[in-house]
Amino acid sequence: MCRHLAWLGEPRTVASLVLEPPHGLLTQSYAPRRQSHGLMNADGWGVGLHHPEAPPGAPPVRWRSSRPLWGDASFHSVAPVLWAGSVLAAVRSATPGMPADETAAAPFTDGTWLVSHNGRVDRSVLPAAAAVAAESTCDSAVLAAHLLDRGVDDLGTTVTEVAAADPTARLSLLLGDGTRVLAVTWGDPLSYLHTEAGVVVASEPYDDDLRWVDVADRHLVVATRDGVQVTPLGARHRAAS
Repeated sequence: MCRHLAWLGEPRTVASLVLEPPHGLLTQSYAPRRQSHGLMNADGWGVGLHHPEAPPGAPPVRWRSSRPLWGDASFHSVAPVLWAGSVLAAVRSATPGMPADETAAAPFTDGTWLVSHNGRVDRSVLPAAAAVAAESTCDSAVLAAHLLDRGVDDLGTTVTEVAAADPTARLSLLLGDGTRVLAVTWGDPLSYLHTEAGVVVASEPYDDDLRWVDVADRHLVVATRDGVQVTPLGARHRAAS
């Protein structure tokens, strides 16, 4: 299992989201508070962002590594000057048998969306075309390729179909395109914090702010800068803009 978060709102530094919170991804890489599978997340990390100074239509930028987050001094020195209003970051606990290189670390992208998967899925239930298009042979990358090929407006339906094909799958997801954050809880819950500055959706709260809201399992979350909508999966749902 992994840990991840997505921010959408006023520009913030990556350090303020990932490294500085008392229970942020840095701490979650070695001492998560709510992780139900695995004890730590030492198999890599990744950060993706839609930078406000990038040219129109430019793809999101990413920095990924196969090293533990706590041991990457270069990232710790640069993160305080990396900033954006749309950030997706993750720390990884690799599924046994999956590759250990940085291409297997989230977030994955199609040039517009950033995608992170928290859980596991049997790759054999996913289309062969997704395996060809994926950035890595790991299950999370193949799942991301399948979701993006199907289209994010059908995210809830696609996740439900994958879970039906693999009843043991854990399919908690975060996606961001710079204007929306989409999330699914399936096998592991999420929490969100909505303030005047923006919204963060995360595997677990990165501090003890009482405004954090826990999202129950098997729900679809659609967050914009204006608010957060949570819908049970199985109800009529579309990731509407």
